[in-house]
Amino acid sequence: MDDHEIENTNNMTPLAAIVEAFEEMAEIVKDSKEELRLKAFSDACALVSVLFDSLGIAFKFAEIEYCAKVQGLVEASKKYATLQNVIEVDVKNDSVKSPGSLSRNLRRVRQGLDLIRAFDCSLREAASTAYSQTCAPYHSWAVRAAVAAGMYALLSRDQLLLKLNETDQSAEKRMRRYMKASLPVIQYIDRLYTSRNISLDW
Repeated sequence: MDDHEIENTNNMTPLAAIVEAFEEMAEIVKDSKEELRLKAFSDACALVSVLFDSLGIAFKFAEIEYCAKVQGLVEASKKYATLQNVIEVDVKNDSVKSPGSLSRNLRRVRQGLDLIRAFDCSLREAASTAYSQTCAPYHSWAVRAAVAAGMYALLSRDQLLLKLNETDQSAEKRMRRYMKASLPVIQYIDRLYTSRNISLDW
């Protein structure tokens, strides 16, 4: 089966569903003919929560925060059509970086996507590196310390693959596809901020 063929939804693993959703969004943002719909984005991001759950206690805090922010975007998708609409409203209200704002939620979800992207199904060392590169700069000392302690409770690679219903080969292939597809989506989100002169260091 070709990498980009639609998989049988009855046999689709969580990772396969994530890959398919992000490849569809990647095509939209690469094309640049239409804005990314908030509902499609938040639905795809909700699928990613299973990956945080699969990582166990070490990333429980990240899962809780990520899921709460995604849920906020899911609710917002009933009112706002696109990601751009969300940021425009917060820019108008001068609340982009305010706690609880949708623009802040979007920024945190984007960091979660990047964390999973950096993870690549490897465990302790890769998880530590992925966390330090994507989330640690934005977390307090207490959160960073909790993550460091939790790293010792990470699942083994075999346990993670079993939980995701993947083989070594299928997980590696799908993670490569996720890494490729999520990058243009992440870059699209970043441009929504930088095109409005909003820095990304928060």
